Amino acid sequence: MFDIGFSELVIISLIALIAIGPQRLPRIARTLGHMAGRLQRYVADVKADINREVEMEELKKMRESVEQAKSSFETSVQSEINKTESDLNAAASAAAGEEPKPAEPAKIPEKLV
Repeated sequence: MFDIGFSELVIISLIALIAIGPQRLPRIARTLGHMAGRLQRYVADVKADINREVEMEELKKMRESVEQAKSSFETSVQSEINKTESDLNAAASAAAGEEPKPAEPAKIPEKLV
């Protein structure tokens, strides 16, 4: 994140020792360490939330594509059923010597939809 070398850390430590004093420096360093830990946990939580949202978006897109495939498959099956039914009706009418009449479209039972 930050490009701080060893020499910069030594200089910062010496300035902190002079400005704060040797008695309060350990307590302040401990407090800064706790704050850095909290910051790291917060950043990790935010990253995890973002990753969860991205995964949810991907799942939603996948769900939509599956629903589109289902609907196109259903449409093609329905058209094949109608075509087969009209062919069978025409063949039955021809065998009986009647004039063929147009078939009504077949309906898919509610359980399948």
